Amino acid sequence: MAVNDASGERLHALETPVVPGCEMPGPLPGSLRIAEVRTHLLEHRLGVAFESATMRFDRRQHLLVEIVCEDGTTGWGECLGPVLPNRAMVLSYAGCLKGMNALETEKIWAILYNLLRDQGQRGIAVTALSGLDVALWDIKGRHFGVPVSTLLGGRFRDSVRAYATGSFRRDGVDRVADNAAEMAAHAAAGFHAVKIKIGFDPQEDLQVIAAVRAAIGTDTRLMIDGNHGYSPGEAVAVGRAAAEYRIDWFEEPVVPEQISAYRAVREGQPIPVAGGETWHTRFGMHEPIASRAVDIIQPDLCGCGGFTEAKRIADLASLHGVRVVPHVWGTAVQIAAALQFMAAQVPDPVRNRPLEPILEFDRTDNPFRQAVVTRPLEHRNGIVTIPDGPGLGIEIDRAALEEFKMRAD
Repeated sequence: MAVNDASGERLHALETPVVPGCEMPGPLPGSLRIAEVRTHLLEHRLGVAFESATMRFDRRQHLLVEIVCEDGTTGWGECLGPVLPNRAMVLSYAGCLKGMNALETEKIWAILYNLLRDQGQRGIAVTALSGLDVALWDIKGRHFGVPVSTLLGGRFRDSVRAYATGSFRRDGVDRVADNAAEMAAHAAAGFHAVKIKIGFDPQEDLQVIAAVRAAIGTDTRLMIDGNHGYSPGEAVAVGRAAAEYRIDWFEEPVVPEQISAYRAVREGQPIPVAGGETWHTRFGMHEPIASRAVDIIQPDLCGCGGFTEAKRIADLASLHGVRVVPHVWGTAVQIAAALQFMAAQVPDPVRNRPLEPILEFDRTDNPFRQAVVTRPLEHRNGIVTIPDGPGLGIEIDRAALEEFKMRAD
């Protein structure tokens, strides 16, 4: 099957095995048959490059997924991670999706996951599946005229507090002073919490933490993100030294494959440990949750398996008393997906004043982050309203997709 992507190229879906449920169905009365899968590659070249402990960014690139049904109903999703491999994987799945009932999200998830079960339990196979799953839930919500959060079981909240993510190491500036000034501005804008990037050099990182705490004062909450840049010993030492600055959580202190190292860091220093943006599906989340390697699990709706799998992960976390705070790094499509998921998050435990979920709100340079939707999902004094329209509750601005379309160098 040949599939058209948004650039107009003819891209051939990879040959896929015949699996139960993937055969072309007959007439589907009262259903939504999938007619087409489209991809949209977006790019913005940064004026000033920036780095985390393990990655460098000289441009922002994101992949949106569009699924169109025979009756014209359209759903949107997004894939976390490198855009070209994700696009290739999305279009390989498309050969199986054509003609299927878009409302059968559980069935579709199982079929697509099984296509690459022997090779694709994590990584691109799952991030591509995630974008498709989000788009299918968007279709389902539009079809029934309700937000995805209603389909997930009901809305517990109509808005959430956001925390500002930024503080990357930017080229050509003093990192300590730059981070302090940036985070002070976010606190002044009304954010109740900020998250900074560490994992470069332990001594310099501690200087950054101290400077940021001094700049934001004692009332603003502070989180630190190592982007798996430390060895276990370094992470323990940094956690012990940073504790005096009242840190809410220590995110990704070590590489994600080292679950036992996560436990060592959690046991060796007093700051709560968070992780999970690179752990995929409930299978990848099970050991760190069940063994209490983390205090906070951070599934990414566009990377962990979509809404279908994120719900399972949240249920798994609730069995072990692990807090769920989704990871968010994308456009307004991903922000909308995270908001719908958080709207339906069950308080754990249910009580008169529950511990509410909080939204990760990327503040780095990305002009198409909000431009891709007709009504931006911005904050007011650190509060973001959750859309109450059908599906994800957003509408796509196709002119912005064209403006920011990735073009050849």
